[in-house]
Amino acid sequence: MTSRIRGTGDRSGPLRYPLLLVVVFLSAFPVYWTFMIPSRTNDAVGQLPPPFLPGGHFLSNAARVFDTVNFGKALMNSFIVAGTITLCTLLFCSLAGFAFAKLKFRGRNALLLVVIATMMVPIQLGIIPLYIEMQELGWGNRLVSVVLPTAVTAFGVVFMRQNVLQAVPDELLEAGRMDGCGTLRLYWHVALPALRPGLAVLGLLTFMQAWNDFMWPLIVLNSENPTVQVALSTLASGHYRDNTLVLAGTALGTLPVLVIFALFGRQIIGGIMEGAVKG
Repeated sequence: MTSRIRGTGDRSGPLRYPLLLVVVFLSAFPVYWTFMIPSRTNDAVGQLPPPFLPGGHFLSNAARVFDTVNFGKALMNSFIVAGTITLCTLLFCSLAGFAFAKLKFRGRNALLLVVIATMMVPIQLGIIPLYIEMQELGWGNRLVSVVLPTAVTAFGVVFMRQNVLQAVPDELLEAGRMDGCGTLRLYWHVALPALRPGLAVLGLLTFMQAWNDFMWPLIVLNSENPTVQVALSTLASGHYRDNTLVLAGTALGTLPVLVIFALFGRQIIGGIMEGAVKG
């Protein structure tokens, strides 16, 4: 019986590791290319066969990025925007998810359907009225006009609701109520610690989406107060495109996301795996 179980535990065959290596190579090579080309001159982009080893021009090309556009301010703006949006999303979406999952109030299911329905509406439909609203409030070319429209997302609310349903049992909340905890204390001291894996996943997804957002910051911000993606579009504009300059800016703009994933990747992957096991 034991041998039969052992025999059925691995059916992948000898091609498993070669296929994994191919997948890793195809996934990692664009990132490597993004960091390799800025270390060479612009002629390396059109060479056949292309070079695969880095050169010695990365620092000079990175310096040209900061000389061409206000990239330092763009990095700071993107950190402020992405960090603020992530914190707001984690707080408000977890609160809403807790309410939808564990609190009973009139119209709960109907309101949840409305939230889900908003996920089906294309973002482009609301750009014009949203832009007019930002201008009427006097928030044109200010970071608050980028943060507030995405401080809460329907996906985040639904995602956190499912996490609350799986990670926070009703018995735990009843025990907290018997100890005299109100609703906010139950959320903060009972539910929130159990939601850390889900919050880590949602935080990474939100930060990456906010960091890589291009269309809305391009509309409400100008080249004097850009985010990273707006600054990169300025580098890529013009009749002649300097590929090493653009890719140097892209590499500098990608580094913060890679660092964040390196720091919190284990917790994020653990949260994904925990949700998969519970599902």
